[in-house]
Amino acid sequence: MSKKNRRAGGTALAENGAQESSRENPRRPCPCGSGRRYKACHGSADAADLIVTRPFAGLAAETELIALREFLPAASAPLTLIEPRADIPSVTVASVLPGAAAALTRSDRSILLGMQVQTHTGDLSRDLAAALEWALAAEPSSVLSVIGRATVGNRYGDLIVDEPLDVTVYDDFSWWLEEEIVPGSEVALSLERANAAIMPTARVADLPGAYWVDAGERAHLRWVRPEDEPPLMAALARLHVADQLDLGSGSRYVGSFRAHGRLVPVWDLDRDAHPSEWDEPARAFADRLAAALAVDEPLTDAERRARDGILGRQFTLR
Repeated sequence: MSKKNRRAGGTALAENGAQESSRENPRRPCPCGSGRRYKACHGSADAADLIVTRPFAGLAAETELIALREFLPAASAPLTLIEPRADIPSVTVASVLPGAAAALTRSDRSILLGMQVQTHTGDLSRDLAAALEWALAAEPSSVLSVIGRATVGNRYGDLIVDEPLDVTVYDDFSWWLEEEIVPGSEVALSLERANAAIMPTARVADLPGAYWVDAGERAHLRWVRPEDEPPLMAALARLHVADQLDLGSGSRYVGSFRAHGRLVPVWDLDRDAHPSEWDEPARAFADRLAAALAVDEPLTDAERRARDGILGRQFTLR
């Protein structure tokens, strides 16, 4: 396995003192928690390429940050700085910014941070913090196209208040603009091209991490779950055996994918149904799932077979 694909077992380096201690003795365990020696982990020449498998672990906004990073086409949410700045009217995190920029500042110095960027390191949490720190020091109407390759420094939770995100999903990218555009201009043409690539998307029942998307031939529900994988898979297996894994008529559970340390179950949905028609079925499923998660008895033989079958319908996104 190449060095660039090595995964860091933890989500962050320890405090600066622990980092310095490891540098003094590079044979000590790396403070990131990977189990490797520091010189072979975050003390190595390619430390910027180490993958933090769960960059937003422990954050109230974890599921929404993953959705913004992985599959929401046009969406944003306001953030709250731990140390507010009178000269910064607002900070907003977005699925994607013009040119897939990492950050930009508006003319009034409000800040936009992009999740789907051109390049990134192995720690998305540190990338966000680095982009925010750049924006806090930048002039109005500036753009950060790409982030650097830092292996130390602040992470998301060091700068942003730990709270759930209130995500807004848009039909197009016109929310990017500060002023009206001239029809036929390069800006107008660029916006038209960007809008053409958007797949219609909607939140489902205001459930964290749950989104309906029209993928063309069919519609899907993608639902980033906050639970650890083993208990979640066991609960899904129990529901499958009880014939309660679907969302009702016109739906079918098709599998799941992993994204940044969390599991994202996916259902095929009747494309002719309005997104809001899935609100109640999704709420009902959330109740069934909560009840299945609360069961602490060992899986039956049928449930174990169901779990193994569900595990076989997965793929991984980073």
